[in-house]
Amino acid sequence: MLVNGKWTTNWQPVQAKDAQGRFVRQVSSFRNWITADGSPGPTGTAGFKAEAGRYRLFVALICPWASRTLIARKVKGLEALIPVTVVNPVLTEQGWAFGGYPGADTDPVQGAAHLHELYSRADPGFTGRATVPILWDSQTGTIVSNESADILRMFDTAFAELVPETPLLYPADLAADIDALNAEIYDSLNNGVYKAGFASTQAAYDEAVAGVFATLDRLEARLDGAFLFGDRFTETDIRLFVTLIRFDAAYHGLFKTNLRRIADYPRLQAYMERVLRLPGVAETVDIDHIKAGYYSIKTLNPSGIVPVGPETVLRLIASLRG
Repeated sequence: MLVNGKWTTNWQPVQAKDAQGRFVRQVSSFRNWITADGSPGPTGTAGFKAEAGRYRLFVALICPWASRTLIARKVKGLEALIPVTVVNPVLTEQGWAFGGYPGADTDPVQGAAHLHELYSRADPGFTGRATVPILWDSQTGTIVSNESADILRMFDTAFAELVPETPLLYPADLAADIDALNAEIYDSLNNGVYKAGFASTQAAYDEAVAGVFATLDRLEARLDGAFLFGDRFTETDIRLFVTLIRFDAAYHGLFKTNLRRIADYPRLQAYMERVLRLPGVAETVDIDHIKAGYYSIKTLNPSGIVPVGPETVLRLIASLRG
C-alpha cells in the first residue's frame, strides 16, 4: 500500500479485519463528482464539468466494482466521451499493473508501471490502497473519484446533454426502493462473497456464507419479471449482475461460497443471461481476466493454478460472441 505517497508494503488481499476475524473493506478516498455545469456534487469539490474527452476510466476486468462503471458507460452511450484503460488482471506485489497481458493497456497518462503511481500523482501524500475503478481528470491531473457507486450515478446523469437520451438507471420514483435493495445486496452478497473468502475465523466465514445464500434465495424468489424492478433495468441490476457473472467462475471455488452455484438457481441464471444479452454488456465481461485475476491471489491460491471451467459460463459467453 501507499504511505505518504510512497509504496511501502507488498499488496495483500485483506485490507483490514475486526476482532471476530471479519473482512473489513477500505472506504473510498476520492469522492468528487462530475456534474453538467461543474457545480459541486453530493460530496467533494466543484470544478469537474461534464466534457467530452476530459475524463478517463481506469478499470480491471476482474473487478466487479470497476465493471459496474463499465456497464453504465455502455448502456448510457458514453463510449465516445470517456475512454477506458484496462489494467493487467494478475495482481502483483505492487497491486494493479499496466500492460503485459492480452487485453491489458499501457498507461496513457504518465507511462506508469503500476496504478498506485496515479494515486501518488493525484495526491503526493496519499496513504491507502490503490484501487479500481479510477475516474481520472486529464485537465487537472487528478482523480475525480474511486468510488464505483458514485461513478455509476455520475454516468447516469452528468453527461445527459452530450449523449442521446437513455432511460435512467436511478429514476426518482424508484430511488428509495433502489437504495434499500442496493444496501441489502451490497452487504450480504457483493461484499458478502469477499467476507467469506477473506474471513480469518470459521465463525466469520460461516456468518458470511449464510448471508450470501440467504440473499441469493430471496432474490431467486423475487424475480418474477425481466429485472429486479419488473421491466425496468436499473443500477441495482448492474450491481447484482457483476457478482452473479463471477460467482461460478471464482467465488464458488476460490472464496468457498460453494453451497450452491448460480447455475443451480433457475431464475437467477436466466436473469444473468438476460442482462448479459443487453447491448454492450457482454463486451464488459472477460472470463479469462476474471479467472486470471482472482486465482493470482497467492494467499488463497499459492500454486497459481487457474481452473478450466465453469463450462456453463464459458459456453454462454462463447454463444454471445459467435
